[in-house]
Amino acid sequence: MALRREPHVLVVGGSDSSGGAGIARDIETISSIGVRTCLAVTALTVQTHEAVMEIHHSQSRLVANQMCAALQANEVTAIKIGMLATAEIIVAVAAVLRENPHVPAILDPVLASTSGRSLLEAGAIAVMKRDLLPLCRLVTPNLIELALLVGSELAVDEDSAVRQGRELLEAGARALLIKGGHASGPRSTDILLRSDHEPVRFDAPRLATSMRGTGCMLASAIAAHLAKASPLEDSVRDAKLFVFEKLSKHAVT
Repeated sequence: MALRREPHVLVVGGSDSSGGAGIARDIETISSIGVRTCLAVTALTVQTHEAVMEIHHSQSRLVANQMCAALQANEVTAIKIGMLATAEIIVAVAAVLRENPHVPAILDPVLASTSGRSLLEAGAIAVMKRDLLPLCRLVTPNLIELALLVGSELAVDEDSAVRQGRELLEAGARALLIKGGHASGPRSTDILLRSDHEPVRFDAPRLATSMRGTGCMLASAIAAHLAKASPLEDSVRDAKLFVFEKLSKHAVT
């Protein structure tokens, strides 16, 4: 079974029937970087590009069993985590990560859809902060997700975003990539924060376009590069470039 020896990213997340985000976007991104995927589906959704109509959660035991089977079947060298939906699923995913500490996990903290529909049940953010964030190699919040994770107002500038990020580091997160897509100005700057390093900024021109699933795409691209044994900072830089190039093509078409 030659496939078992190839690097895989284990994608843990929800489906998106429109194909614009979720595991469809994850698989597309990771495959385009030349890495194979395996799956643990946390939720089935019914949605278009404009709205989420239905969400059906997986049982937490089923999510954990999918993860364990994927890890047993393949050479999983990175884990990408997206929509988790419930506190019970968060706890189950965290338990599997504790059993596999050698596999780096990237958490894209999916809290709400682009249209505003909540994708994580009330009260589960505290469980995510306590049980999951300390186990992940990197967490990739946008400014809205960062404010919700910290329990604060939306950061008004880069300095306040960094302060909020440092609060999460103090709460146990190992590393954060604060995404600047929701900020304003001519440049889009993502900031990599780690307790033992100076902040690293990844800067690109802000494009006059929008595209669903860019958060999924960025975290998946980082996971794909980590799966190929690239260092974290290089993985973030390459993933940022990947998303910028996709957005540039989207802006042209």
